[in-house]
Amino acid sequence: MTTWRPDPSFYPSPRMAAKAPKETLAYVAAFDPDRLRPDAIAVVDVDPASSSYSKIVGQVDMPNVGDELHHFGWNACSSCLCPNAPHPHVERRYLVVPGLRSSRLHIIDTKPDPRKPQIVRVIEPEEVAERANYSRLHTIHCGPEGIYVNALADRDGKAPGGIFLLDHDSFDVLGQWEMDRGPQKLAYDFWWHLGHDTMITSEWGTPDTFENGLVPEVLLGSNYGRRLHFWDLHTRKHLQEIDFGEEHQLVFELRPAHDPTRAYGFVGCVISLKDLSASIWTWYRDGNQWAVKKVIEIPAEPADPDLLPPVLKGFKAVAPLVTDIDLSMDDRFLYVSCWGTGDMIQYDVSDPLAPKETGRVRIGGIVARAAHPKASNGPLNGGPQMVEISRDGKRVYFTNSLYGAIDPQFYPEGLDGWMVKLDVGDDGGIAFDETFFVDWPKGHRPHQVRLEGGDCSSDSYCYP
Repeated sequence: MTTWRPDPSFYPSPRMAAKAPKETLAYVAAFDPDRLRPDAIAVVDVDPASSSYSKIVGQVDMPNVGDELHHFGWNACSSCLCPNAPHPHVERRYLVVPGLRSSRLHIIDTKPDPRKPQIVRVIEPEEVAERANYSRLHTIHCGPEGIYVNALADRDGKAPGGIFLLDHDSFDVLGQWEMDRGPQKLAYDFWWHLGHDTMITSEWGTPDTFENGLVPEVLLGSNYGRRLHFWDLHTRKHLQEIDFGEEHQLVFELRPAHDPTRAYGFVGCVISLKDLSASIWTWYRDGNQWAVKKVIEIPAEPADPDLLPPVLKGFKAVAPLVTDIDLSMDDRFLYVSCWGTGDMIQYDVSDPLAPKETGRVRIGGIVARAAHPKASNGPLNGGPQMVEISRDGKRVYFTNSLYGAIDPQFYPEGLDGWMVKLDVGDDGGIAFDETFFVDWPKGHRPHQVRLEGGDCSSDSYCYP
């Protein structure tokens, strides 16, 4: 008799996940901004005891060019242990990797040899369009009943974008998720509160407003995304919209509390049209509705116009440009990437409505050009961008590229890719691991990081 057991990397609660074994590998999306060579998933050794620590030790190339690999995720995770999950015995084995520009999905098997992942299926954009009517695939989340994929546009590249599902086992496209989308027109990120049957989605723009770079007229006209949408996760219907106001543009990354009993989360707003500041907002329950409150504001820094890219010269300041955030597994520390100024900031968010700064490092930056302590690399460009946290909260990894067409708008001299790691103190505080610096091979730029066995933005949980 065979006894089926859940994947050992699945944990019923975030508290148990924080006790997981340390990661030894990281998977990193790398893309060619010139779209001349295939994008890739690189494998980076993150085991300090290894002789190849801080080196790329494997890579799987995509079969086409021009995918623009961006955000990707696991086929299955701890949500498979939820009481309503029909798939408790799938395993965290496959990376589901979409092309943001190509709308192509790649299914990559990491099991036979985690250092040599292999593509086992490619789902072409025509199949996604036929079955789900969507394109420009952006984010992957493993849910209790399937793999959720969101898209920034419909099949023709127009609004509205939305979410569709893949089957856990076959990876077949099942179809659109929304039953009633209400006023939702723009899409960007999505995540959920499984314990409160609620999905949240954020907004960017339609492909014509970002695929060739940010459009100043669209930005200054306040026509990029500025709203959060709340959905009934069970009935798949839109419940509520919150408009952040014309001043706030690009409401991006969503990080709900990991504890499923907590009905709050954090979202970053990239820029204020009033003063170029960036902000972090907390959403929370207010009676029988959802509400938001701005809890962090990060000001722009005055700068010599001669040192600024054309897009910022007239403002005489460097915008922080908060382009990613991540929340530690214990819901205590929020990490905020300031891609413009070069800061990675750590906040204690034990009180989610009153964060306190507890750590800050600087690397790269539009004007700062701060170096890594591994001094031979010299002044760096790009800045903290996609950030990922180990499950125990002790290590933070990040890369420096935002998006192929947007990188040169803010770093016009070109952007050299890198990946770094921070060590986290027991009560907060962050410092560079001086022995970890990946000088990314020319021709590719690194974007999202996924950690072996799961990380702080891959899994959701049904038990506290």
